[in-house]
Amino acid sequence: MKTRSWALIAAFAVQLLYGLNYTFVKVILAGGHMRSNGLVLLRIIGAASLFWLFKSIGPKEKIDKKDYKTFFFGAVFGVAVNMLLFIKGLEYTTPIHASVIMITVPIIVLVLSSFFLKERITILKVLGVVLGFSGALVLSIYGRGNLVGENISLGNLFIFINAVSYSIYIIIIKKLTDKYHPFTFIRWLFLFGFVMVLPFGFNDLIATPLETFTPYIYFSVFFVVIGATFGTYVLNPLSLLYLKASTVSTFIYLQPVIAGIFAIIMGSDGITAVKLIASTLIFTGVYLVTKKPKTLIDDKLQV
Repeated sequence: MKTRSWALIAAFAVQLLYGLNYTFVKVILAGGHMRSNGLVLLRIIGAASLFWLFKSIGPKEKIDKKDYKTFFFGAVFGVAVNMLLFIKGLEYTTPIHASVIMITVPIIVLVLSSFFLKERITILKVLGVVLGFSGALVLSIYGRGNLVGENISLGNLFIFINAVSYSIYIIIIKKLTDKYHPFTFIRWLFLFGFVMVLPFGFNDLIATPLETFTPYIYFSVFFVVIGATFGTYVLNPLSLLYLKASTVSTFIYLQPVIAGIFAIIMGSDGITAVKLIASTLIFTGVYLVTKKPKTLIDDKLQV
């Protein structure tokens, strides 16, 4: 099999792991088996340990002292805020809500890139941003359905802030990816992230009632730590070695499909008209934002 084919498989595997992750996290939290911050800390400890254990996979690189500041802020937005709000948000909302909101990341990256990376914005892209955020708003306000005892709006807000945080992280590490091997800066990001999350998750982690764990819960925790954290951070850089970043990023659109199908099969979520309308708005918005415009038209519509 050609190298590009393996890279495509790796990119798909990342989204498959992320898509399944929504339901497994929901299973762990819904039964009170673990508190959200405790799960985040365990997730970081497990992945960080594996990254440092297998550090020989990547090349030996010396870190410039000035880059440690970038590592720090990358860990703030890409590990600490990102993971804490994602798990807490998923505790309140549903897998389908969360996965649909997460595909606003390309839209948010576009907006941030226009300010920090000086990338141009067109009318089509502005329209895409408006449609995308409208879809997320519809999902948050009207997507509660018949769910009782869950703060869907707050959960959706946390997931959205998580998406913003992850988008900021992408902007921050853009220069690092050109300077260091992915395994190098990921190890440091998780090390910094561990220090940041430790005060929030330590008490929750040691209070985990292991006596309530069933084999399925153990499997779910194992999947979240090994598959959806370590596995995705290993496979993503491998796919980027042979594919364009734009190609890899388009695979994020598979997340709602995978998450939705699996959540429905497992009985942890369902399809409603509001979710379909909101998803359509978001998918359309993301399509317009990521659509490569014709040069002549683009020049006329540039704002």
